[in-house]
Amino acid sequence: MAVLPIRITGEPVLHERAAAVTAFDDDLRTLVQDMYETMDLAPGVGLAGPQVGVGKRLFVYSWTDDDEVLHRGVAVNPVLWTTPPVPESVEDLDEDEESEGCLSIPGERFPLRRAEGVLLRAVDEHGEPFEVEAHGWLARIFQHEYDHLDGYLYADRLGHPYGKQVAKAIRKSSWGGPGRSWLPGRDHPEG
Repeated sequence: MAVLPIRITGEPVLHERAAAVTAFDDDLRTLVQDMYETMDLAPGVGLAGPQVGVGKRLFVYSWTDDDEVLHRGVAVNPVLWTTPPVPESVEDLDEDEESEGCLSIPGERFPLRRAEGVLLRAVDEHGEPFEVEAHGWLARIFQHEYDHLDGYLYADRLGHPYGKQVAKAIRKSSWGGPGRSWLPGRDHPEG
């Protein structure tokens, strides 16, 4: 297994729709294991193919809920259905419960309203289909990672004033162009 460099916003692969996975082979299984290792070391709760420079429709996730249940897996060629999100205003957002961060915009967190529930249908690294109904934080993780597969970062969904704040943070860090990445276990992009 290997730790992979995580691409930072501005890298073209992060801003393009990812292609379907067509080969369920040893290369895919190795990529999945490398993505788990990278996500765990970062540390993160999810990591999508584009974030490690692979423009393919897959993501890994790993999160332990309040009941100490581990939710860990890989979603290849996922389809995601969401419940309608509750309309938001800036005053309605809960900065503790609704704040997101992203390994591709390291060190920044902003509140974002997401759908409360989702249904994820995908296949695993062996091509075996599965389905997960998720609510709360796990639903948020699935939505965040699924967005990466369509070329969106959570920052693209932020409303005023947070959209402006994240854009300022990206400029201040000299991100927003190609060629920027960081390596978990070696780099400390947040500090």
